[in-house]
Amino acid sequence: MLLAFELSQYYTVFALKPVGKFSGREPTFLLAEEQKCVAAGPARCSGTSRMDLERIREAAERVARSEGLDVVEVEWKVGKQRFLRVTIDRPQSPASSVGAEAAGAAPEQLGGAAPRGGISGGISHSDCERVSQQLSVILDVEDLVPGPRYILEVSSPGLDRKLLKPEDFERFKGRLARISTVEPIGDAKFFEGRLAGYVDGMVRMELKGRDAKTVEVPFAAIRKANLVVEF
Repeated sequence: MLLAFELSQYYTVFALKPVGKFSGREPTFLLAEEQKCVAAGPARCSGTSRMDLERIREAAERVARSEGLDVVEVEWKVGKQRFLRVTIDRPQSPASSVGAEAAGAAPEQLGGAAPRGGISGGISHSDCERVSQQLSVILDVEDLVPGPRYILEVSSPGLDRKLLKPEDFERFKGRLARISTVEPIGDAKFFEGRLAGYVDGMVRMELKGRDAKTVEVPFAAIRKANLVVEF
């Protein structure tokens, strides 16, 4: 059975589907001792036996394109359960973004980040359900997830979405974000401020407080980046 939920705390819409290849107890959704592989772009998941996230992402993108959606990220986790998470989003057209700014929309309403009528990031429960149903068939037919049962989750990015691609930093210009880096930039490895765009491989961020200034962080040096929820 396909189940759909909404996490009101993070305004994340998602669909969960236990995919069983043999009978057994109902899956739980709390994972322990996780091993996680992420494919934010085409990549193989090293260290995961016979698991090719590139092919899984390609399958997910075929389904998403047919629904007018984008794939943001594909994750494979192994703990108490085997867990495949696919994050989807609705493309933001430049025209709609400019129109929203001209109409005086709040930052949270730009880039498809604000919940409206049960929709998160422009993604509805039915979007997640349709992608989950179609993708699960492809995964089974092409045997892209070998082994026993696993859980397929198709979700929206949520308000605290990860920033994974250069265009994300341009799309969410003006939004509050957190960035951590692999190596110190100047004397810091952690930054929080408003995104000021992306130019020539550098993420620009306006820092507030006593040390208010604009910094440039090399995209290649970013370890983790995500939006900060504002109310």
